[in-house]
Amino acid sequence: MFAATDRNRTNDRIQRRYRNVFLGMTLLLVLPVLIILGLLVVRGGPVLTAEFLFEFPKSGMTAGGIFPAFLGTIILVTMGLVFSVPLGIAAAIYLSEYAPDNWLTRSINLAIINLAGVPSIVHALFGVGAFVIFFGFGTSILAASLTLAIMALPVVIVATRESLQAVPHAFREACWAMGATRWQTIRRVVLPNSVSGILTGVILEVSRTAGETAPIMFTGAAFFVPFLPQTIFDKTMALSLHLFVISTQVPGVPEDFPYGVALLLIIIVLSMNALSIGFRTWLRGRKKW
Repeated sequence: MFAATDRNRTNDRIQRRYRNVFLGMTLLLVLPVLIILGLLVVRGGPVLTAEFLFEFPKSGMTAGGIFPAFLGTIILVTMGLVFSVPLGIAAAIYLSEYAPDNWLTRSINLAIINLAGVPSIVHALFGVGAFVIFFGFGTSILAASLTLAIMALPVVIVATRESLQAVPHAFREACWAMGATRWQTIRRVVLPNSVSGILTGVILEVSRTAGETAPIMFTGAAFFVPFLPQTIFDKTMALSLHLFVISTQVPGVPEDFPYGVALLLIIIVLSMNALSIGFRTWLRGRKKW
């Protein structure tokens, strides 16, 4: 009675065929990434010594280390997060919880989505016009960080808004029935249950801002600085720009140096992402729904 029929066998063959197709497509995406990472580890791993990490560049950046660029990248990414995350969360809260559903709100949402697709060079020109010239910050860490923050805002807003809207509306109604105000409901119920989704936007932001070159090249990153920045109005070196410089502009650089810089940049991004993902997983484990 339960023997497989010809139709069952045909369905099984079709299922296996599609599974193999999807597996092949997945491998086509994963294998290049693994090959690139393997090449960076093999060529750049021996370069990552204590001297390379904690010394200044020497001999026209053909020797020494990359400590100013390493520290500058950390500063730029951190300040970009400080500027963009609170503003992005606040904007998402207003659009999700307070703004009425009308043509203006829908236009703003559409503009935010379109802004996420603007090329980084356009953000760089905006940063030069707004922060470097109009506000008078000059080419500085502050101008570069604000430019990165503007570039990352759409990602944070969209991820936060989707996370807020994923919280069941019944939670809000229960709070309102108990006499809580709208802000009390958002602060004590909605936000705690959407933090894990908000961190998804932060993870995407870190991955993008750490590797951007054009926005910081015009607003605050320097070709070479022989000292560490003292204030946010100083210039700084950055790993992404430093990688471009030693790969294309500086003769006599050891062949493995660019691989070491690229590997360190990937390690920074993966480390920040791992911390955010771990924190997000811990928060999701505390959810009651």
